[in-house]
Amino acid sequence: MTTNVQNNSLGRRAWRKLQTQKFTMACFAVIVLYLFVALLGALDFLPDHRVEVGESYTKPTWSLAGILGTDFFGYSVLYKILAGTETAMAIGFLTTAIVIPLGVIIGAIAGYYGGFIDDAVVFLCTVVNSVPYILMVIAIAYLLGKGLESMCVAMGVVGWVPLSRLIRAEFMKHKEREYVLASRLLGANDFLLIFKHILPNVFHLAIITASLTVLSAIKSEVILTYLGVGITDGSSWGSMIQAAEKELVTGVWWPLMGVVLAMFLIIYALNVAGDALRDALDPKLVD
Repeated sequence: MTTNVQNNSLGRRAWRKLQTQKFTMACFAVIVLYLFVALLGALDFLPDHRVEVGESYTKPTWSLAGILGTDFFGYSVLYKILAGTETAMAIGFLTTAIVIPLGVIIGAIAGYYGGFIDDAVVFLCTVVNSVPYILMVIAIAYLLGKGLESMCVAMGVVGWVPLSRLIRAEFMKHKEREYVLASRLLGANDFLLIFKHILPNVFHLAIITASLTVLSAIKSEVILTYLGVGITDGSSWGSMIQAAEKELVTGVWWPLMGVVLAMFLIIYALNVAGDALRDALDPKLVD
């Protein structure tokens, strides 16, 4: 009971601390805006990015569709970026939905039980980390086939290792603390000790990792699509950068400028949000 109260108090104090940081809150607002755009895309409320809105390679104008110009087919660069936003957010959050449960559960079990289970998990983490992240993701994505779902699965089954190690280390410390020992003496079983007593006290690590995983997944999608392994239907930032590479040589700069700006805003906002969450949720730094 005491640990849960302390954990709730930490969360409230962290939120109050975040609210005083106006720039950080502005970055959270940017993230919410991107999520809102992704939601509009999922509900099919965004303009069709495959409809001609002008002539080929029209420079930016003051119209909504042409504010970032058009591409070779006369498609709106802005509409393509909005479609890519839906793809980026979907990949970021679907990958996170795989990474967080895997990392938390595997790390918790390894840290709590120790012994052979811990040795097996440490060995598995070492094996996964022995191969460069991007190469393993490419290999798994090739096996599963091109597409959004295969990319999410590939990044998810590789990206759980850092969180698992963090959770494992915290569980190894917490399982010997007085509140856990007292709960065990009162008859709490392993399930309750893991998920009710220890996990709430270390779950801030999962929250911090979630923001960083979204960031990593978005960047990885761009790299993989640029290399020809990711999204193939053109509705991603990676495919836009791939096309813009050739266009830039001919003096067509606006498609690349638009997608780079869109990427910069969300990646910067996620970086700031991740750092702020880390500082706000760290018990040693919360006043």
